[in-house]
Amino acid sequence: MDHGFRFMWKSLIETRRLLWIMVLTFAAVLLVQFFELPQDSVLSSLLSAGKVAFFGKRNFPDQGLSSSLATVGNITDTYTFQAKPNSKILNLTKEGYEGNEGKDEDTKFDCVPNKNGSIHKEFTSVNNGSSLRDSLGKCRDFEHAISTRNVTEKNYTSPGNIQTQHFPSTPGQNVSSGCASECLTTFSLLSPVSPIKLDSVTPVISVEPNRSPMLKMPLESNISMVNNNSSVALSPTHGESEMPKLAPVKISKMNELLLRSHSFSNSMPPQQISTGDKELLHAKFEIENASSIDADLGLYGPVYRNLFMFKRSYDLMDKMLRVYIYKEGQKPIFHESILEGIYASEGWFLKLLESNKQFVTDDPTEAHLFYIPFSSRLLELTLYVRNSHSRKNLIDYMQNYVEMLIHKYPFWNRTNGEDHFLAACHDWAPAETRGRMLSCLRALCNADIKTGFVIGKDVSLPTVNVRSAKNPLKDIGGEPAIKRPILAFFSGYMHGRARPILLKHWGKDPDMRIFDRLPHVKGNKNYIEHMKSSKYCICARGFAVHSPRVVESIFFECVPVIISDNYIPPFFEVLNWESFAVFILEKDIPNLKSILLSIPEEKYLEMLNGVKQVQKHFLWHAEPVKYDLFHMTLHSVWYNRVFRLNLA
Repeated sequence: MDHGFRFMWKSLIETRRLLWIMVLTFAAVLLVQFFELPQDSVLSSLLSAGKVAFFGKRNFPDQGLSSSLATVGNITDTYTFQAKPNSKILNLTKEGYEGNEGKDEDTKFDCVPNKNGSIHKEFTSVNNGSSLRDSLGKCRDFEHAISTRNVTEKNYTSPGNIQTQHFPSTPGQNVSSGCASECLTTFSLLSPVSPIKLDSVTPVISVEPNRSPMLKMPLESNISMVNNNSSVALSPTHGESEMPKLAPVKISKMNELLLRSHSFSNSMPPQQISTGDKELLHAKFEIENASSIDADLGLYGPVYRNLFMFKRSYDLMDKMLRVYIYKEGQKPIFHESILEGIYASEGWFLKLLESNKQFVTDDPTEAHLFYIPFSSRLLELTLYVRNSHSRKNLIDYMQNYVEMLIHKYPFWNRTNGEDHFLAACHDWAPAETRGRMLSCLRALCNADIKTGFVIGKDVSLPTVNVRSAKNPLKDIGGEPAIKRPILAFFSGYMHGRARPILLKHWGKDPDMRIFDRLPHVKGNKNYIEHMKSSKYCICARGFAVHSPRVVESIFFECVPVIISDNYIPPFFEVLNWESFAVFILEKDIPNLKSILLSIPEEKYLEMLNGVKQVQKHFLWHAEPVKYDLFHMTLHSVWYNRVFRLNLA
């Protein structure tokens, strides 16, 4: 009996010990997960309810597919996102690269003017066949890609031999740009995310789960911003992001955003009101009260939002605008221009403004605007380290330049830079002009509402593929409507998400000419003749939203069909684009033909006439003429400054 009792007692002790071991093991698992897993995901790995799980060397907060994601440097690990049921498995891996719009249609970059405006061959592009694709790496649903070329000059042969100028940065100030304008939603704030700090040297993604994000949306802004104090690095990926895309912003919503921006500006009042500010305030009153007496018989009313306001504003600009150009900055990044190729617009504007006597003043106290004379293309050619997949040094260079101006002059601080402006056409320009430069009036070719372009502040700069700097108007014009047998035409590289779909659906249609690439003919005559002989010219986005085909369509008098979600067309402040162009969402490409055929012939002829009427606004001239591209760019900057000025 005593022996049996001891046996039962021993068994009970062993059972209790086993139970305690199980309890302690389970508690240890919970404890480990509490410290290892972020935020509220302690039990999610055990009892998953369809939440997003991140597998790899780092864990991200479980905040749905709107969380901020990035890959950096030469990442060899594959990070898999398992989304909710029925969603895709996403793999972020390093793959190959290829060129962007720079390869399209016989593009070249080889003309830079001397100070006196003459053109010489200091910079020569050598297309060596190598190309790069890079993405911004953070909350981005498309990639940028570039074709990297060698640069040679009389006294140097590679970017590495170019002596760069270093500017002092403010102590304690982080001058590296963050991804403020990359993690965006158009009308509502994103789910709270933990800021991700990207390191451009090591392939490690670090997450700071204990920091609170800074999300804000100014009244006039069309984006949601996150804390912009983190560093930026490029993440090499292949193809476009598979992340769910936000609903595109339709042209009607863009019109509403413009009206709201100009009606309710929360621009920062100047520290001290200058004479120039008072003049701009008076100009605003004059523009808002423009009447039919301001009409110009040379302007066609339907292609403008408000012909009378535009004419009054243009005349006031022509009469009173004064621009101060900073003399600081080392060539070739500053005070130098490339006048050919798809990035030529920034070069032409810089060249023509620096040689202008009417608008430019040497007295900054009488200036209404301050111009930062840099070239985003030459910034890339000079400083970008090939195969580095990082443009942090480019961003830092521009940030340091601005810091130098802030320390040297009082002009920036008076308005927080809101009376400063720049013109930049490279795909990377939105990233290169972040940080403090976000307050500037930015004229950008890459006018993408999802990468930080602010309607009513920033200006959409036309992307013009200048084939001859000596004769920028070569081959202008097209056939009359009766001699345009082709319904629609497109030719270009199949990069980006829209073009392959376009080719798949319409590449074999007998009424349209949709090509991957046309056979090359000297002078690109094959491509040009197709544009001149088509009713509609398809302007489908590549990796970035902008394309030279928009201006090419107008140049060759073909009605542009813009297939590029979230792209703000040029001179949006004053032009009524819907009167001379067709806008089709990327998701509607399968319906392209039926949409075009549904347009009545009378409406088509009205749009064709509108194209001819606005053509004058998209032309570069060696000597600027009234209403040309130079004056229209300057006017849009002036116009936005006038309506953003806040003296309250």
